[in-house]
Amino acid sequence: MAKRRVGFCLSDKKRKRMNLTAFADLCGHRGIEVVEIDLNQPMASQGPFDVIVHKLSDVIVEAEHDSQSQHLLANFQEYVSTHPDTVLLDPLPAMTQLLDRFASYRIMNKLQNSLRDRCVCSPPYLEINTSDQSAIREAVERKQLTYPLICKTRVAHGSRSHEMSLIFSPAGLSDARPPCVLQSFVNHGAVLHKVFVVGEAHFTVERPSLKNFPLGPCDRKTIFFNSHEVSKPESCSHLTALDEKTPRLPPPSEDVMVALVRELRAELGMALFGVDVIVNIDTRTLTIIDINIFPGYEGVPQFFSSLLSHIESVLEHRGTLPPPRSPEPQPHQAVL
Repeated sequence: MAKRRVGFCLSDKKRKRMNLTAFADLCGHRGIEVVEIDLNQPMASQGPFDVIVHKLSDVIVEAEHDSQSQHLLANFQEYVSTHPDTVLLDPLPAMTQLLDRFASYRIMNKLQNSLRDRCVCSPPYLEINTSDQSAIREAVERKQLTYPLICKTRVAHGSRSHEMSLIFSPAGLSDARPPCVLQSFVNHGAVLHKVFVVGEAHFTVERPSLKNFPLGPCDRKTIFFNSHEVSKPESCSHLTALDEKTPRLPPPSEDVMVALVRELRAELGMALFGVDVIVNIDTRTLTIIDINIFPGYEGVPQFFSSLLSHIESVLEHRGTLPPPRSPEPQPHQAVL
């Protein structure tokens, strides 16, 4: 039987962090050849591929203003369109929408409705496209967002996407830099649950997170922080330090996590993604705060075996995979 071929199209940083060489050795023992795809060369000469695993976030974002990235993306899309039997992990349209927090937050808001009986929610949020302070304040009041507010960039990729701020009052809204998202901050006991999805499998890893803050507006100055630094496994920050009297919440129910992952996989049509969830310290409600494309899977020792199992499953059922759901019209959230 011919050796099955899986192409990987990753940035240098992602390839090294994943240790693709070690994964290729594992695949070789199962009759699967791993090929590193070079987008600077015609893909047809590097194929054929049964499956392509990719993270083209850099290329997709840069293609908006860089002709070289446009060329690389066109090279990739041309190959995919002319080789419909090749399975893509994950579909480009699904990944592209998660690069835009306006789009991903609408998905999170939609999940809140479909998982209401599981006590899953997403915080109220606003899409901000203007610097008009009066318009922003009016929209915050109209949407009944509560302070403090967490402010995030619209683009959910790159180093800038980790630069966030906590805004404590209407006056602090001047620190928002549109286009951005404003989201009501939820006290969660400084614990973030990162859910890593690999096909049918998922793994939950606990990370440090922002400490609790008094609810309601106050005259505190805006706090600027880098979410990546705050939530690293070894992070030790004054922003994550809790009072010893603060009760520790139990982890999310596994049944709820299974339902959440199942719903997200169906909604996104994706197999490799991450979800950031917290537990509301007051209501104990599971709260979705972000969705991530092909995350780093740090702290998941079963990642290689799970990814290989999923690739083998895809190869076995190739051509029978259901398409992702079509996006439904969403109520307009943006401030004009």
